[in-house]
Parts: sequence; structure tokens; C-alpha cells
Amino acid sequence: MSHSPTLTLPRGVSFAKVAAFAPLLPVILVIALLALPAAQGTDGGATPADAVSGLVVLYCAVRLVRERRRPLSRTAAVVLGLPVVGLAVAAVGASSPAAGIGGLGRYLQIFVLVPASVLLLVRDRRDFRVLAWAFVGFALFQGAVGVHQFVTGTGASYQGEEIRAVGTFGPADVMGMATVVAFGLMCALGLALGSTAARQRAVAAGCALVLLAPLAVSFSRGAWIATAVACTLQLVLAGMRRALKVGAVVTASAVILVGGLGLGSAMLQERISSITQVTDAPDQSVTDRYTMWAAATDMWSEHPLTGVGLKGFPEHRDGHASLALSSGSDTEGAGAAYRKQPLLSPHNMYLLVLSEQGLIGLLALGGSWLALLVCGLRGLVRARRSASGGLDCALVACGLLIWQLIDFLYADIGGPATVLTAVAFGLVAWWALVGGDDVPEASAR
Repeated sequence: MSHSPTLTLPRGVSFAKVAAFAPLLPVILVIALLALPAAQGTDGGATPADAVSGLVVLYCAVRLVRERRRPLSRTAAVVLGLPVVGLAVAAVGASSPAAGIGGLGRYLQIFVLVPASVLLLVRDRRDFRVLAWAFVGFALFQGAVGVHQFVTGTGASYQGEEIRAVGTFGPADVMGMATVVAFGLMCALGLALGSTAARQRAVAAGCALVLLAPLAVSFSRGAWIATAVACTLQLVLAGMRRALKVGAVVTASAVILVGGLGLGSAMLQERISSITQVTDAPDQSVTDRYTMWAAATDMWSEHPLTGVGLKGFPEHRDGHASLALSSGSDTEGAGAAYRKQPLLSPHNMYLLVLSEQGLIGLLALGGSWLALLVCGLRGLVRARRSASGGLDCALVACGLLIWQLIDFLYADIGGPATVLTAVAFGLVAWWALVGGDDVPEASAR
């Protein structure tokens, strides 16, 4: 008599525990699929993670229908739906229907649909922490790949040497790994500062220190600035006494990492010093950025309310940019051949929105972000005063949002890692609009 095989789980793990995290699995899958190496030689295009993010939205919609519950509160609907106003106007003003629909879909994915889905799938603070640790784990993976690239000289080209850490994102998206590592660092630091469990604090603090190395060898000045400011604010928000202790540890670790171990100290010092030389003796990348910023501002001055339309910046760039703009940035290394990467955006999210969506779009999108920041900080204040917990979630959410808002001064959406930004906004939205309420720790819904 034959017996059908039975599925067994490791000791201490039950089907009930696995099923408890089922709503989060699609979101975790989105994060995991970003580990796939980016296809080289292509300009944009949907990635497997983008496709699964669409399934996350569909999965969330099906759950809402089956459970017959109200999707979003009125406040959440207004805050997350506010960007749609500017997007709709800018889509109508696009140069072609294809550009309008494509741009509208991308913005809705990153700033409305995926964040709203993550907000609805996260049920309590335990779920929030699971996703925060998923960010940390993915950052450690990408960081390990990046450090290996730096040590072995198999990274993207930087000053004639293939040492720039880009992870699996390739030389065409040099900000991808830096963004992932910075997100992981924000999550790890928030968990270390706000957790009540000593073991979790120790592990999270260790992860944060480890992630400093790949962030350093990413050679991304924008990510460094955003991380330094966001980490400082996280420390201050957690309490001055703890801020001084952790700040001393981080400073000592950075000195040992860069000075004592000689982790690219000469190049790092040169890169850091270049931050203060952007006006005196800017390199070509800074010159290109300033030129594109001026072009974006010029576009907005001609169309102040509605901009030039979604995906209109590349088409109008040459008519507004000065001769100082180069033909593109040189990319090679990390398994890819030499390629001239066209400059199709101003590398400033605020100026990109202003040039393509005008003042209406910037006020709508910026208003949504400002509302999330205010609500998130208000929830953080409540978490510090309350005994119901949640300070770690508050610090993670506020850290992610502050980092992103600062980084948007030097970068915009684009590349495979952009979908991770959408998930991060979902975590921020959950804390700001749901989890920040003074409710019991077991369930924040």
C-alpha cells in the first residue's frame, strides 16, 4: 500500500506561521526579483520586478473584493491620490498618446498604486518589520556583490578603473545599488534605535555598520549626502543621548573602515572633496547636471502651470540646454561593453516634475510627500510618548522618506531599482496613515 508524500516544515515552524505572512509574499518577491542581473544594452523597459509589482496591485484588489472591506480611509485616499491630479493634466499635454499613457502608468505605479497596495497588505507592525528586514537582507546581498566588484576590479568604470560598486544593476544604473544599500541602512538603523529587543538591536546595528562599506565604494555623492542627513535626523529623532552614542560608534567605524583598512581612501577622499568643489571646479558630470537643471527650469518658465507633458524632457532638452552639455555619460565595466549613456532626465526629481508637469504637478506630488512626512513625524512623536511600541517602525519610515526626499535633489525615477522606491513609499504610507495611530502592538489595523 503506497502512501502519498507529506510536506514537513522545520522544527518550530508551523503552516499557520507561514500562512500568517502570505499577504507579504508578493511584496517580498518584488524585492527578491531585483536581485536578477539587469539586462545590458537596453534603455528602460519593464523588469520582472515591475511585472510582479503589477501582480501585487491585482492581488491586493482581489483580497479587498473577497474580504469586502473598505480599501482606504478618506485621508489615505486623498494623500495617495493627490498626485493623480497633476499626472492627468500632464498626460493630456504629452507630445503623443503613447508618451502620455506610458508616463502616466509609470508614475501611478511608483507613487500611487504600489504604495497603496503595500499599505493595504501590511496588517500590523510585525508585518512592517518583516518588510524592513527584507530591505536589509537585500541590501546586504547587493552590498556583498558591490564590495566584491570593488575588491576584484570587476565593477563599473570609475576614473579609468573598473572598481565602482553597482551590484547586479550594471553600469547603466550606477545609482541602483547605492539606493538599495541606503534603504537597507535606513531600515537597519531604525530597527537598531527603536527596537526593545536587545538581540534585534545588536543585529540591526551590525548590519548598518556593514552596509557603510558598499555605500562608500558606490562613489555616489548624492547617496552619501542623503544618507548622512537622514541618519543624523534618525539619531536625533530617537533621542539625543542615544544619538551621541551611536554617532560615536558610526564615526569610529567609518574612520577604521576608510583610514585604518585603506578602503579606497585616496579615491574616497577625492570624491568627498569634490562635493565642495561643485561651484569652483566642477567635473563634467556636475556640469552636465547643472546644464540639465537649467534646461528643466527654462522648460517650466515657458509652460509654468502644466509643463511640457509627461516624458517630454528628452524631446525639449536640446532646445533649452546650453553647449556645455555633453552628448552623454560613458559607461562600461561590470560585464558590459563601453556605451554612451544618453542624458534623458535632469537628475533632479523636483525639476523633472516641474518641467514635465508644471506647478500643478509639483504641488500635487510634493503635497502628497509633505503630508506623508507630517503624518509620519506625528506618529513618531506619539510612539515616543506611548508604551504601545512602534518607535522602530516610525524611525524606519521617517528615515526612508527623508532619505528619498533629499536624494530626489540629485536623482529621479528610472532604472530597475525604481520599483523598490515604490515599496519604500508603501511602508512610509502605512506608518504615516495607519500604523502611527496609538494602538496596541499586536495589531495596528
